[in-house]
Amino acid sequence: MLIDTHSHIYTEDFSDDIAEVIQRAYENEVRKIVLPNIDSSTVKKLLDLSEQYPQICYPLMGLHPTSVNEDYEEELELVEFWLQKQKFYGIGEIGIDLYWDKTFVNEQTDAFRRQIRMAIKYDLPIVIHFRESFNEVMAVLQEEKVPGLRGVFHSFSGTIEQAQQVIDLGFKLGVNGVVTFKNSGMDKVIEKVDPSHIILETDAPYLTPVPFRGKRNESSYLIYVARKVAELHGISVQELARRSSQNAESLFQI
Repeated sequence: MLIDTHSHIYTEDFSDDIAEVIQRAYENEVRKIVLPNIDSSTVKKLLDLSEQYPQICYPLMGLHPTSVNEDYEEELELVEFWLQKQKFYGIGEIGIDLYWDKTFVNEQTDAFRRQIRMAIKYDLPIVIHFRESFNEVMAVLQEEKVPGLRGVFHSFSGTIEQAQQVIDLGFKLGVNGVVTFKNSGMDKVIEKVDPSHIILETDAPYLTPVPFRGKRNESSYLIYVARKVAELHGISVQELARRSSQNAESLFQI
């Protein structure tokens, strides 16, 4: 069994064929799919899909850093509202993004900090987006860390030294299609990381693995990520799937 720990298959990209997408995932051994939220505009689609496939889809609640702007406080109020209203399996996707726009970096940092505190309050794991912001994210985590704070660095793309910092913090590394990209260098990093620290993800519809790079990503393609990571570690896909799925089940309690 495989678990896609990060997928946005509730978005418009999948509005025409979501049933087939779910079916293909199932046929490729992906039996559980974790759905991080983006912002208030995506909550309804996220919850609708989770209600439609309750044995497969597991919703998270959070405010994505690229959605942080002038009204971020209202967005955070909505995050808290939903956390009080129904069950979620984590806080995400949260963090700091310095790649697209640095206009609201202070607001991003504040939103990240406050959502970490929500995770502590509700005893939930966090899913961290850290594009070009590893040091900034680590600084906040070090300040806010309490026993029991746990989570994953989604779409890990750092160095082996950074990977070790994440592991020392007690967090997991989210590995996706980037590890299959020829010049990403992630294969050299991931082969040095014990599978006990790894969970698998797609980030669908983005970061499609080879051999489908350039096309829309979907949860069924997780098998290609699993094959690559298994190959890097010299173990069977079945063994890699077993270990990464145990990690995911433990982290998200699914």
